[in-house]
Amino acid sequence: MHGIVVKKANSVATVHDYEKDIELSVQLNRWILKPIGVWPKSTEISWVERYTYTLVNVICTSLIGFLFIPTAVFMALELDNTYLILKLSGPLSFCLMAIVKYSSLIFRENDIRSGIEHIESDWMNTPHHGDRVIMIKNAKFGRRLVAICAFFMYGGAVFYYLALPFSNGRITEDDGNLTYRPLVYPVARVIVDARHSPISEILFWTQCLSGFIAHSITAGACSLAAVFAMHAYGRLEVLAQWIEHLVDGREDSYDDVDERLTMIVQQHVRILCFISLTDKVLREISVVEIIGCTLNMCFLGYYTITEWEIKNSASYITYIVLLISLTFNIFIFCYIGELVAEKCKKVGEISYMIDWHRLSGKKGLALVLMIAMSNASIKLTAGNLFELSLSTFGDVVKTSVAYLNMLRTLTA
Repeated sequence: MHGIVVKKANSVATVHDYEKDIELSVQLNRWILKPIGVWPKSTEISWVERYTYTLVNVICTSLIGFLFIPTAVFMALELDNTYLILKLSGPLSFCLMAIVKYSSLIFRENDIRSGIEHIESDWMNTPHHGDRVIMIKNAKFGRRLVAICAFFMYGGAVFYYLALPFSNGRITEDDGNLTYRPLVYPVARVIVDARHSPISEILFWTQCLSGFIAHSITAGACSLAAVFAMHAYGRLEVLAQWIEHLVDGREDSYDDVDERLTMIVQQHVRILCFISLTDKVLREISVVEIIGCTLNMCFLGYYTITEWEIKNSASYITYIVLLISLTFNIFIFCYIGELVAEKCKKVGEISYMIDWHRLSGKKGLALVLMIAMSNASIKLTAGNLFELSLSTFGDVVKTSVAYLNMLRTLTA
């Protein structure tokens, strides 16, 4: 039967559908990333599919540029109000972040494919029921993180691109002869006069599509981070189980302690390589997230306070939703980094806490290197500049609040 593995080891027979388990891990990622053309291509696709992927990449990049360029020109040529300039600076920085993250996802395609193949291989080669229970638990947790991130991201997009414009209504100009709905990303009149129909409607819905693509990129980047990190966390938990059974063995393991020790060391090296690969995939994305979210959280806090003061309920609710989505986004990056780092250290602790003194000869010395590697293990970082941890998340929030106070002082 396709996708079914039946494996027997030391009187323990296990049957599992590994394809179902793989889908549990990566299905949501594929749903988010494939429509925007950054899901890794198969190495055996036809030239038509390859060109289709390239066309999707060009269209998505162009649509985000369609948001950024006309609005940047509008801000440079037609705006002189400080608050309105600040009000557009946040969305423009979000567009820049989306372009950088999208480029990184395209550039890191081979690394992403290697990571997904690594996940698939781990599922195929995990026949023991107890190990699979651990991996399924962590895969479900990663899936929940992806779902929550997507919910907040797309929820923020719905509020900003649809609810906010419709709640603010239409503007009437030229003695009542011209009525139009303001665009969330204003377009400079030197490019086109967006007040007239049907240009106004075309630009409005095109901006909605572009905005949802930008939010999909952010949700997709976050989903990759969550799934890769939680898979590494799950494999570290499995490794911890193997170490606990090193001395006495387990029903599915080798009878010889040397073979069990070899298997443990090989698995530890494999996990560290996967963590290193995950860090490489997220290198540019995590730097952009930390710097961009610090600025955008500051901007959104400023918008929320200002709109509250002028009693614009639709606007401040929208900005609160966006603020929550960005805060949760950067929290996921920092939280999963903290989880992986702590579990790496835990492997070292477990290696010491087992009955290693019962191992014959000098076999216990083999655990020393594993303990040392666990204490100085590879951590998830933002481009080797910031360690992804809860401490970093606290620094991001504190920095955003400090910038917000500075901004309010300068614009008071």
